[in-house]
Amino acid sequence: MFLPILFGFLLGVALCLTFGTVFFALIQNSVDNGFRSGLKMVFGVIVGDIIFVIAALIGTSFIPKVQGFENIMAIVGVVFLVALGLVNILKGTPRLAYPKTRLGNFVYYFTTGFFLNALNPVNFVAWVAIVAYIRSHLHYTDPQQYAFMIAALVGVFTTESALAYYANRLKRLFTPRVVKIFNRTTGVVFLIGAANIAYTRLLEPLSKAMNW
Repeated sequence: MFLPILFGFLLGVALCLTFGTVFFALIQNSVDNGFRSGLKMVFGVIVGDIIFVIAALIGTSFIPKVQGFENIMAIVGVVFLVALGLVNILKGTPRLAYPKTRLGNFVYYFTTGFFLNALNPVNFVAWVAIVAYIRSHLHYTDPQQYAFMIAALVGVFTTESALAYYANRLKRLFTPRVVKIFNRTTGVVFLIGAANIAYTRLLEPLSKAMNW
């Protein structure tokens, strides 16, 4: 049981270092608004991952079949990422309006992290592929699978929390010029993520269906 836990934890760490939209958003938010704000975003991200992992482990048969649901989620994800990307590029620093109450503050950052994660279909596919691999190639038993995935989630949470902490600690290194470059880079990453989702989930299937 030790090896599944170790490998799962290391996988969770590796998944956080892929420099995707969540990585850049977490770093930027922690630099701009502090460690606590970054941690709230991490909670949103991890809840999305927990949902994906549960669905991957027990199957998706319990999810109601809605015609075109995946396409709708892809479209929402594209719009969400494009909006964040444009805000970063055009304004430099994403200062979106959000409630100043303690509850409203938590909801804002939590939902930002959750939607950044949950609206990207690639994340769900990745968790499904991981479960399929440990079942078919590593031949893990059910307890080993659960231990592996729980350890992976712990790895994700630990790594993202560390990223948020150290990003804020290194805030003094982020001069106005560096922040401007970083924010615009983050915006470009968001737009690339949106383009990737649009192509792989919408345009490519459409072109195949029409034999283009």
